[in-house]
Amino acid sequence: MTTPLPRWADLLVIPLLNLLLAFLVAGLVVALIGENPWRALTVMLQGAFVYPGSLGYTLYYATNFIFTGLAVAVAFQARLFNIGGEGQAAIGGLGVALVCLALDPYLPVVLVIPLAILAAAIFGAGWAFLPGLLQATRGSHVVITTIMFNFIAAGLLVALLTGALMRPGQSTPQTRNLDALLPKVHEILRAVGIDAAPSPLNVSIVIALLACVGVWLLVWRTPFGFRVRTLGESEPAARYAGVAVPRTVIVVMCISGALAGLMAINEVIGAQGKLVLNYTAGYGFTGIAVALMGRSHPVGIVLASLLFGALYQGGTELSFEFDTIDREMVLVIQGLIILFSGALAFMLERPLARLLTPRARLAHG
Repeated sequence: MTTPLPRWADLLVIPLLNLLLAFLVAGLVVALIGENPWRALTVMLQGAFVYPGSLGYTLYYATNFIFTGLAVAVAFQARLFNIGGEGQAAIGGLGVALVCLALDPYLPVVLVIPLAILAAAIFGAGWAFLPGLLQATRGSHVVITTIMFNFIAAGLLVALLTGALMRPGQSTPQTRNLDALLPKVHEILRAVGIDAAPSPLNVSIVIALLACVGVWLLVWRTPFGFRVRTLGESEPAARYAGVAVPRTVIVVMCISGALAGLMAINEVIGAQGKLVLNYTAGYGFTGIAVALMGRSHPVGIVLASLLFGALYQGGTELSFEFDTIDREMVLVIQGLIILFSGALAFMLERPLARLLTPRARLAHG
């Protein structure tokens, strides 16, 4: 029997080793198509962090991943696999748009923005409520129901953005421009005398970081969080301890949906300034990989989000610099990271435990 890994090794060393393996395999793929892997990595890092405005874009993408990664992580604490981040974010965006469309002609921006943020959370939570209810009362697995609700959300937005919500006088499926917009970070920096290149990064990144703190406090510092983690460890034990399992499942799913819905503020009133079709762009699904790589902990999720944000932004630079590398290669790298951080996440656990634990080495010697 292998001795369990120390917590620091499980949370830090294993993810780093998995990431290293993913990049090594990706480097082999790049070499096979005739390019220099080291140069490709250098270009990607420069495109993500060095070129003017690149860091802003990286953090902008990372903000989306923080919200969707937290959504997956909170549900997973109760062993609920919420794959509905795409749909919940889409409906969250609908809530943001409805509030802004209805109120921004009449109320000042400082009042509309908080209401829009609240609407994003409420609409996202509402879209996760029914899958949670079905899981809690009927045993319908949230993996199936949340996937189905993704398609329903997509169809609903198509109907609305090509109908009632479409901007008058145009054929593009999008709303009118919204007046209540979150301040851009580069505009704030310029206002205080710091020159910064333009980027879509906005103050929703602050809300994302506050959400990380909130999730940490909720899950690890409250009685409710203890009940959630108990449920995740063993449902029979949770029932024996007096945990109201159906109610806990529903509440956890609503919190998860609210976090996914909050992703909309970064896009709808942060970057786009309007609700457009398919604005979620797969962020909800990438959030699953972010949560897996971050070990469902807010600190790990922030680091994993930064990595995936760098891949998104740096991958764009790769397609500019290399004729043989395009966005599909970036998807390959992302897939490898997901493979090693998800499906093969514990591949190195036993060898590392033997290496780090003398007793384990003696037992197997």
